Amino acid sequence: MTRFSVRLRRRPTLAGFLAALVLTAGCTLPAFAPRAESQGEAAAPGSAPTWRPCPEVPDELVGRGATGMRYDCARIAVPRNWGTGATTGATAGPGAGETFEIALIRIRSDKQRDRIGSLVVNPGGPGASGVDTAVYLSFGPGFGGLPAEVTDRFDIVGFDPRGVARSSPVKCISDADLDASFGYDPDPESQASFDGFVDLNRRIGQRCGAKYGAQLPLYGTEQAARDMDAVRAAVGDDKLTYLGYSYGTLLGATYAQLYPQRVRALVLDGAVDPRQKLMAGSESQAKGFERAFDNFARWCAANAGRCPIAPDARAAVTTAIDKARVSPVRGRDGREATAGWVFYAVISSLYTEQGWQELARSVDALQGGDPSGVFKLADAYAGREDDGHYSNMFDANMAVNCADETEKPTRERIRSVQSQWRQKYPLFGPALAVGMLGCVEWPGGRDPYPTGKAAGAPPILVVGTTGDPATPYEQTAALASMLGVGRVLTWEGEGHTAYPQTACVTGAVDAYLVSLTVPREGLRCPAR
Repeated sequence: MTRFSVRLRRRPTLAGFLAALVLTAGCTLPAFAPRAESQGEAAAPGSAPTWRPCPEVPDELVGRGATGMRYDCARIAVPRNWGTGATTGATAGPGAGETFEIALIRIRSDKQRDRIGSLVVNPGGPGASGVDTAVYLSFGPGFGGLPAEVTDRFDIVGFDPRGVARSSPVKCISDADLDASFGYDPDPESQASFDGFVDLNRRIGQRCGAKYGAQLPLYGTEQAARDMDAVRAAVGDDKLTYLGYSYGTLLGATYAQLYPQRVRALVLDGAVDPRQKLMAGSESQAKGFERAFDNFARWCAANAGRCPIAPDARAAVTTAIDKARVSPVRGRDGREATAGWVFYAVISSLYTEQGWQELARSVDALQGGDPSGVFKLADAYAGREDDGHYSNMFDANMAVNCADETEKPTRERIRSVQSQWRQKYPLFGPALAVGMLGCVEWPGGRDPYPTGKAAGAPPILVVGTTGDPATPYEQTAALASMLGVGRVLTWEGEGHTAYPQTACVTGAVDAYLVSLTVPREGLRCPAR
């Protein structure tokens, strides 16, 4: 399966309390489902939802709700097939006459005044929970959440996209296959090892195809963007105000093309270039992770007192992965810290600058025979619980990414690119190359999203971070240009996504969301 890919953006980067909650690693917010009775029956398509108090959702995620915040949940029904794109029509195609349930949470401050409407949020992935994200964002700036300037004027609304977490979740990949995928050698160099990874992806694809068949394309981005308009209508807003991180920028950009007259304000943070095909996007991400790792290595060399693998962090990490290939260290639960698990610990730590020191400590501990730090980082990225169970995040990730993707390179082409990228991007290139096998072996049709102008939409704010590994900065201007109404805001920082991490970024985004004040052209915010 695709261990990470062009659009695997799994968590908005939040500082302080939120980063600690999720081990400052990876991009995935925990996906704990609330009790079903808290959300009641799903409202029929086009009808108003019934909101019910659901304080148990923040209780399960964080242990409490944010002070002064009320949490209400609802469910709405949406057509499985909106009858667009490559799907053959709502009245005749797959899923005709059937619905998916979309889970919503609405968070309202008791200090709310002069309410503007709802701020709909999505953390990306695809596969991450917007319900969970809204809860984390409700905890305010002291904990890395949204500032009062926003929560005092908007309800914060999170939704789990179709197929994700609480919203008619797609689940077809076994825990054993996920363990095998994450633990697999990130650079299967021998032909036998490469073929073994092909077989693993084929088995996953066959099982998912057997379960969902012709309905697999219905999990694509355009269908989910049309669901967003149902969410907008359900919360009673004439126009959408939206904060999308990472893959959430693709979802927002698709919405803007489909419904430009219904856009009030969109913040797209951690931009995905929708026009990149699978091969180009994978190479872009390989380049982005290599650049981020180089930044980590330079920090390590300059901060030897905080980095136990200094002065040469790249050599230390490469050596750790090589050793794990031949003699993996066994953890307390019996699991072996194979090359794959070490590799995903590295990936996980690069999503936030706060994760750098934890990576250094974990690699150093692994050298001493303790893999617990490596597993902690990698499991946070993978969404793997202590008992070995996974959420459906990667099932949904595969279903969405592969429904969207029109390019399907041959195995021979992937094998060739694996070798080429090993030379250009030695730590991350091979894994990004073989990661494409996931969609190559995925069954079902495709339902690509549009890639044009958002003609008639107001200015859309596109935020990019110069050190972003997962959505490399070069994609920021590309997305803004494609939309035709994009305005770029740059953060000269590290990690994945920018808002609300510094006063400069926060001030610019807040003014746009609240007052529709567009930042001046070319605004660049310093790292600190």
